[in-house]
Amino acid sequence: MFSALSEKLTGTLRSLTGRGVLSESDIKDGLREIRRVLLEADVNYKLTRRFVENVGEKAAGLSALKSVRPGDQLVKMVHDELVAMLGEAKSPISFAPVPPTVLLLVGLQGSGKTTSAAKLALRLSKEQKAPFLIAADVYRPAAEIQLRKLAAESGLPVFGMTDMGGEATVVDLVSRGMEVAAKQRARTVIVDTAGRLQIDDQMMNELKQLKETVSPQEVLLVADAMTGQDAVNIAVGFDEAVGITGVVLTKLDGDARGGAALSIYGVTGAPIKYVGTGEHIDDLEQFDPVRMAGRILERGDVVGLVEKAQSNVDAKEAEQLAKRATSKRGMDLEDFLAAMSQIQKMGPLEGLLGMLPGVSAKMVKQAKVDPKRLKHLEAIVLSMTTEERRSPALLNGSRRARIARGSGRPVHEINQLLKQFEQMKKMMKGMGKFAMPLMS
Repeated sequence: MFSALSEKLTGTLRSLTGRGVLSESDIKDGLREIRRVLLEADVNYKLTRRFVENVGEKAAGLSALKSVRPGDQLVKMVHDELVAMLGEAKSPISFAPVPPTVLLLVGLQGSGKTTSAAKLALRLSKEQKAPFLIAADVYRPAAEIQLRKLAAESGLPVFGMTDMGGEATVVDLVSRGMEVAAKQRARTVIVDTAGRLQIDDQMMNELKQLKETVSPQEVLLVADAMTGQDAVNIAVGFDEAVGITGVVLTKLDGDARGGAALSIYGVTGAPIKYVGTGEHIDDLEQFDPVRMAGRILERGDVVGLVEKAQSNVDAKEAEQLAKRATSKRGMDLEDFLAAMSQIQKMGPLEGLLGMLPGVSAKMVKQAKVDPKRLKHLEAIVLSMTTEERRSPALLNGSRRARIARGSGRPVHEINQLLKQFEQMKKMMKGMGKFAMPLMS
């Protein structure tokens, strides 16, 4: 996430933080480099100029705090200005005093709108907001099929053209869907509207009609982070036409340079509410400017890591694992398999490593984290008998050769796994009471 921007920005700041004294020319050179980095990341040039000017003004009295090094003060100023550029504070969904709360999703074709509708519905379902989806894209035949398929994975209700029993206008479809949602006592209704290849009058008129009909609490623009400044221009166009209240930024896990995320709020005033961080239906995070600024500056996002663990990891199972790990007998390979399963639920390892303080994008690249590695380890352990998992000491040469054939992995990987497992087993036992909160 923003790996190139993060690497260059922290590299510039690192060259300044190592100095005991910063001259005026040092600060000017640093700010010039920061300006270049932001422009390369496709950040709006007016916002970039304002960013550099604001940091420059604050840096005028940089040596005021004798207890803090000037370089560290400058990093704090850059962090605060990044937070302001990203939206200052979290902006959660505004729910109607009397349900249902209607969320109108708009955007161009291919921005990930239908997938985002299903992701948002799943998130709201976990928050006990009883979501109901309306497939209002009547121009793309596969849109309703796609939404129903995604919603079925989580058991979420969908209303579409197939429920109308014939042809109908988009306004009639959504109106009928609202009636069905009310009967099912839905607390939130997500309307997935049609996308276009470009902004046009016909599209905007249809959206205006829909907005008048359903009176949405939120009009959320779904924008592709990979498009950079184009995403900002699209946001401006939709805002002028229908008035957006927030943004869902998709594909932030891809090779996004960061320009869209750093520019949308400053240009439109519409806060980023959610970001898509992967292809799975649960890969949607609430956007937090403070935490995102921390991740860009490689300060990590421990709160986000804890939230991922809380929502994906079984606390009771983690507690049992911790008890077994610190017991006299110690953990076995069945416990190891259970721990790997818990880790996989939290998402790709690269993403988890990136949320740790002090871990840079460069370090993650150098680590060469293979996403298939956990699957390979899982295959090896599953190729063992229950007795072998509980007593790894039984694994002699012939047994290891059999496991290699069963898992499709070379023998040296099995030897490596067993060596690493023994090291981890000793470490967990040595941690004693501290293992419990760590694994929980």
